[in-house]
Amino acid sequence: MSERMESSSIESSTVSSMTMMEEDEHPHQFSSISKLHSNGPTTTSVHDLLECPVCTNSMYPPIHQCHNGHTLCSTCKTRVHNRCPTCRQELGDIRCLALEKIAESLELPCRYISLGCPEIFPYYSKLKHEAICNFRPYNCPYAGSDCSVVGDIPCLVAHLRDDHRVDMHSGCTFNHRYVKSNPMEVENATWMLTYFCLHFEAFQLGMAPVYMAFLRFMGDEREARNYSYSLEVGGNGRKLTFEGSPRSIRDSHKKVRDSHDGLIIYRNMALFFSGGDRKELKLRVTGRIWKEQQNPEGGVCIPNLCS
Repeated sequence: MSERMESSSIESSTVSSMTMMEEDEHPHQFSSISKLHSNGPTTTSVHDLLECPVCTNSMYPPIHQCHNGHTLCSTCKTRVHNRCPTCRQELGDIRCLALEKIAESLELPCRYISLGCPEIFPYYSKLKHEAICNFRPYNCPYAGSDCSVVGDIPCLVAHLRDDHRVDMHSGCTFNHRYVKSNPMEVENATWMLTYFCLHFEAFQLGMAPVYMAFLRFMGDEREARNYSYSLEVGGNGRKLTFEGSPRSIRDSHKKVRDSHDGLIIYRNMALFFSGGDRKELKLRVTGRIWKEQQNPEGGVCIPNLCS
């Protein structure tokens, strides 16, 4: 069977491989994808049939149809209040089994083909792959709001700087001061160190109010494992330290926070570090990042400290 391609469009986005010490690597260039067609007119017409008339996305089982044969996807069926968007007849619960069977015979490229993904999948397997495709765009890593922006790494760095006004720094060390007059009303904070996001968040750990600082890498999980970082919070002659590997921004800040993968500071301890009358939160978060290198003789990861 000849290759068949799916009609799809994607906003400008890509995945780039960028590291703090390897800035000479170039990310994939990206551009909008126009509708993709194979050479055969039959494939094009099948794609038209598999396109939902309401959301224009590809339809997957169950595919519904009205008594006149007009089809739409299961998601949009609930949105149109059980009325066919084409002829306005009542939809009922009729499945278009013939169209579902035809879809089984199709093989399609990943929707991120123009971003570098070479894979081809059966129609019903493609969606599962695209959800975890390494070439899919990244979500905005900003922790202060539920931002819906997606894109490649350079796009998101510019977005964080211009739209979220995130403080940007270069180098491999950081030193941030977090001050709040009311420790009960702590806002989530995000700082940028080249291609790393340093997060500071407040939440409840059981019944105890805590703060947590952790690092995420602007890239995928495989690249993130190449780095290590340390964090230190202290004051009043005391300090807490943490050392670990940054998480990828593929993992949401909520997922990292809920896994407790970072430096956790109980509020009472944070106020003690702040000194004074313990009514104002004044914390200094410091740390450094280094890249792990494979030791060719012993096979052990040794730190490569940046200068």
